[in-house]
Amino acid sequence: MRIVRAPDGSVAVDETGKRSGRGAYLCPTRECWQKALSGGLIDRALRVRMTDEAKTCLEGHAAGF
Repeated sequence: MRIVRAPDGSVAVDETGKRSGRGAYLCPTRECWQKALSGGLIDRALRVRMTDEAKTCLEGHAAGF
């Protein structure tokens, strides 16, 4: 799964893998997502400080695994 930081600074899941912006890839397992979100790995990979709203959105997506 690809996570992307758009040019406007927003962070979202890129379902198509074609959105423009800096991307990072995560395996589609709940454990992988929890580790990445809790450890700040996504922030570091995307070179951004995620908002609480963005983290909540990604956590919601991870709950679907």
